[in-house]
Amino acid sequence: MADAVLHDLTSSNLFDLSGVVAVVTGGGTGIGLMITTTLLANGATIYIIGPKQADLDKIAKVYNDAAEKAKRPGRIYGIEGDVRKKSEAVRLAEEVGKRERHVTALFNNAGVASGSFQRPTTLTGEAFRAAYFDAISEDDFDHNLKTNAVGPYWLTFAFLPLLEKWKESPGAARFAPQIVMTSSMNGWTKDPATSSFSFPYMFSKSAIGHATASLAHELLPLGIRVNGIAPGLFITEMAAPGTMNELGQSRMPEGVAFDFQVPVSRPPRDGQPRAGTNKDMGALVLFLVANWFVDGETVLIDGGTLLKHPSSY
Repeated sequence: MADAVLHDLTSSNLFDLSGVVAVVTGGGTGIGLMITTTLLANGATIYIIGPKQADLDKIAKVYNDAAEKAKRPGRIYGIEGDVRKKSEAVRLAEEVGKRERHVTALFNNAGVASGSFQRPTTLTGEAFRAAYFDAISEDDFDHNLKTNAVGPYWLTFAFLPLLEKWKESPGAARFAPQIVMTSSMNGWTKDPATSSFSFPYMFSKSAIGHATASLAHELLPLGIRVNGIAPGLFITEMAAPGTMNELGQSRMPEGVAFDFQVPVSRPPRDGQPRAGTNKDMGALVLFLVANWFVDGETVLIDGGTLLKHPSSY
């Protein structure tokens, strides 16, 4: 019957996440919080992982209170953890496993950015060494690579048993188990201006971009998909430190500009630059969770930035 077809294709049916269990690293701030709140708004249960339990509990309460008031079924729970460590990946999976029989989606989203440089004004080898070598520490590379690329590897495999168990759940007929990596447009850019001039950050995001396709290939026998999100400019605590409000949202300070162009976005308001919004990110998250027919892909969501700047995407 045509009415049954139309019913199946309504947004309320396609994206009803009741019964879905998700884990979002870095899920209490920035893009992670955009992912978390989208999942919550559509009925999922979400475990957010971050470095400080008090911060996780605070943001969870803000949105759980709102969900309860609106009589929405989903809830957010915080678990403190260090996503860089193999031992922590095991512990975090065990902690979630104590509370849930399965996990529908793991969002390896937590990220850091450090090790920025200033382009030299003198075109000499000594000047380039001072800018690109002397100014960057080994810790900058270690911190970026372990958080942004190595940690997701540990977490992916630590959570596989819980993801596999989702296939035995009643919800498995609607949603396939999936791992979603947060990469960045900076995994493909050739212009470090789009990365706040940080090669440690660019290298780490290149690594996780390649890992998305490689791990998707390797996990085909288990029927667990791996896809990625590659954001461009979103106004978060990373982009605008110290401006986050009680809802976990940030604003760019007046007069601050970026060294790259974002040609496509909603018209800027209130003096804010062109940037992605939580609606943009939320629509992509729902697409990935609901779609069975995408695997091994990273979706670029950058407002056309890489159409203006040289890249390999």
